[in-house]
Amino acid sequence: MNFVGRQCLRILKNDSTATKHVLGFGRSVSFKSAYSLENLYPKSNLTIHTPKFVPEDPNAKFTGYIPLKELDITFSGSSGPGGQNVQRVNTKVDLRFNVKSATWIDDELKEKILEKYKNRINKDGYLVIKSELTRSQQLNVADAMQKLRQMIRDLIVVPVEPDLVAAEKHRLRQMKAAQERVFTKRMNGMRKRDKQALDRD
Repeated sequence: MNFVGRQCLRILKNDSTATKHVLGFGRSVSFKSAYSLENLYPKSNLTIHTPKFVPEDPNAKFTGYIPLKELDITFSGSSGPGGQNVQRVNTKVDLRFNVKSATWIDDELKEKILEKYKNRINKDGYLVIKSELTRSQQLNVADAMQKLRQMIRDLIVVPVEPDLVAAEKHRLRQMKAAQERVFTKRMNGMRKRDKQALDRD
């Protein structure tokens, strides 16, 4: 076979392998698994986005929504048991925010927070909440956020004045329970004395 024939065969051979690669590449791009997100959720939007929060009651003093961008969250090493995980992973959460500059809290609530939780507010005006409940950062962040929500909700709830009739019923029940307790103690004491008297005889 002459030189020209060999060159032609080489070109044809390379051309056929190139075609195989192109066809294989096209097949791999067009293949969709039965478990791909497009097949599992055909009508859903697969782009990543953060939904906008719409409060149920726009006139509420606190809806429970806390914007993370207004919080200062830091992690540190947790104390207590946990083995090597405690030394390697910073799981303790230190959540803080400036009470006066917070835009997501009503001004009336800000005053109540400054008054009731003054021992938790540092000299810079930051309310500090700590959590090391679990060995997971995310769960500790959730716990700290829940503590903050509960602190604010406790300020919103107006204490209900007790009903006088219900208070009197409660007092009578307590008095009756105390009388029954004293009666039971006396009966047990008498039973013990009788037993001791029988043992002596």
